[in-house]
Amino acid sequence: MFERTSVGLDVHARTVVSCALDAQTGEIILHRMTPDHGEILAWILSLPSPVRVVYEAGPTGFGLARFLLASGIDTVVAAPSKLQRPSGDRVKTDAKDALHLARLLKLGEVTGVRIPSTDQEAARDLVRSREDVRGDLMRSRHRISKLLLRQGLVYSGGQAWTGTHELWLAGQRFDNPARQLTYESSLEAMHEISDRRDRLDQAITAMAYSSEYTPVVRALQCLRGISTLTAFGLAVEIGDWDRFTGSTIGAYLGLVPTEHSSGASRSLGSITKTGNSHARRLLVEAAWHHRRPYNNPSRLMRSRWEEATSEARIRGHAGNRRLHERWISYLERRKRPVIANVAIARELSGWCWSLAAGTHPMPATSPESSASPH
Repeated sequence: MFERTSVGLDVHARTVVSCALDAQTGEIILHRMTPDHGEILAWILSLPSPVRVVYEAGPTGFGLARFLLASGIDTVVAAPSKLQRPSGDRVKTDAKDALHLARLLKLGEVTGVRIPSTDQEAARDLVRSREDVRGDLMRSRHRISKLLLRQGLVYSGGQAWTGTHELWLAGQRFDNPARQLTYESSLEAMHEISDRRDRLDQAITAMAYSSEYTPVVRALQCLRGISTLTAFGLAVEIGDWDRFTGSTIGAYLGLVPTEHSSGASRSLGSITKTGNSHARRLLVEAAWHHRRPYNNPSRLMRSRWEEATSEARIRGHAGNRRLHERWISYLERRKRPVIANVAIARELSGWCWSLAAGTHPMPATSPESSASPH
């Protein structure tokens, strides 16, 4: 059934500007409200039914969408990057934004994003918190190393940021009290961030093996370069793998090249970098592991295979061989390693899809017979 009233909401922290478009009478109804969910629902119920609602994904989250869906209101959360906006329109107001959303919804030109459940959103927040801590730790280590470098101190005792390196850091002393206090403060901050990272790692590991994501995590770990943290991050960030195929998931993650073609000319550029940036980074980092020779599975890989299904083990073994062969072919063609690695990451996303989508029954074809990541 087509909706009679299309409602666009411009949602902010303290105000909500709404615009209802009645397809039968052509009437446009503007209204300003508070973000109270009850007030918004009461106004929507006063409109001619059936009603369909849309608002842009943003910092206000998915709470309003979940509330309206639970109340029986068909609600779409629009992807902002997919909204068509006239290039000549230089006037932007909340009311015009709400009307624009209502019109696009009526025309069927809104691309919706997946609305996660409360638990799924909490798991995603946990993963992204760990990503933030990783960046904080990298910056704190950078500050320490550059402070020492300015004093002519460079560590040369092996791998940096190991136990031996930390003992060397703890033994550094400076005559100037101000510099010594600065150095001790930087070391203390680094240790505090490391402790936060370890606590988050423990929580993620516990959730990865005792939640709805466990089958996907077990399956993804059959591929080289995908550890528990990487597998759980991909499972949480992508969520519903059935939305994609082996050939479309790369585009969702921004791993396909940009293109500008017209007439007989065809020009390809760098990757689009659209979609989920965290999942894209995880795949690019994992792709580097497939450059090393793959003769026999390691002991760690075999231990992960023991926890997965036989289909996942066979699929993972085939993917590991295939991705290493692709690495060799790129190197033989003298491709730049960074460019080759992105191509491997794009293909790796297809293998991840084939493993994750196979963890539950598919509505149509199985991942073995549908779009191949090859």
